[in-house]
Amino acid sequence: MRALPLTVTALAATLLLTACGGGGTSTGKNSSACEIGGVSVQIGSASVAPAAGDTGEVPVSITNQSAPCTLDHFPGVVLNAGGGAHEVPVLQGAKAQKLRLAKGDSASFTISYVRGKEGGKGSLAAKTVKVGLPGSGDIRSFPWSYGPVALKGTGPDAAVSAFQQVGD
Repeated sequence: MRALPLTVTALAATLLLTACGGGGTSTGKNSSACEIGGVSVQIGSASVAPAAGDTGEVPVSITNQSAPCTLDHFPGVVLNAGGGAHEVPVLQGAKAQKLRLAKGDSASFTISYVRGKEGGKGSLAAKTVKVGLPGSGDIRSFPWSYGPVALKGTGPDAAVSAFQQVGD
């Protein structure tokens, strides 16, 4: 496997998050889209995979702090390791739903992953996770403290679920 320089890989991940609306279709900048700067994003208590081969889940909550906005597609998630950035694909079979968030409304999604072997050749030693919202060009970075992620082919053995409305 040939490694790309870190700057090229990071640039590609940034372009992916900004151009693809987080889920693979080009949406461009959407004026009603929820913006990272207008929402609070929190990574909640995870169901951490305890050993290599186990599956873990990391919930991500978004609460609108500003004017009403829309989440229309999937979140963009990229795992960053010392050697590059790796897009997390959408969960197979997941169906996106359009959610309108008034000020104070919340939505969530989950990052599911298979834990890799520490220092293993088939593992991604993820250090951070970047989250982008569909239709928005901004991203937010968080520490990844859930252990190495197994590789599936050249990408992470992980998936992102669709947004779900939280609360009433």
